[in-house]
Amino acid sequence: MPDEQRDVAVDNGVEFPVPADGEVWVVGAVILNQDSKAFAQKRGPGRRLFPDCWDIVGGHVEAGESLLDALAREITEETGWHLRRVRQLLDVSTWTGDDGNGTRREADYLVEVDGDLTHPRLERPKHTAHDWFGPDSLPRLKENRAPATYFIHDLIARVLRDDHGRA
Repeated sequence: MPDEQRDVAVDNGVEFPVPADGEVWVVGAVILNQDSKAFAQKRGPGRRLFPDCWDIVGGHVEAGESLLDALAREITEETGWHLRRVRQLLDVSTWTGDDGNGTRREADYLVEVDGDLTHPRLERPKHTAHDWFGPDSLPRLKENRAPATYFIHDLIARVLRDDHGRA
């Protein structure tokens, strides 16, 4: 078991789809702080997909990797935090980026992490900034995005609206 996944609690009913051969999967993590605000990081201007846009923590599932392993790995790589608990599968969606790499399936989860939430270790230059978003700051998640790509805004808005505070 990878170091990133040690002692990860998974709540009852949380599913982890198993990628079929040839499918490209992405995982995403919505992380809430003690004030029930959601973490997002700004993608660097040189990124092929969604440059200069706010995004949740996550990334591609590598060949032979489970979604849970990828989720734990991406959280640690992008923030320095460690996955502690997977609370809920929020959504499974299908989308195609403008990078020519075809269709992706994405599974987004509500998670809890261990680490200093005030000091994430961003992967620079992949990510250039971070912030915590509550209901009043949600419009910032639409920066540099076309209306058809407001999915990060919409996902975080739904989590905050559904009152997914700490259980």
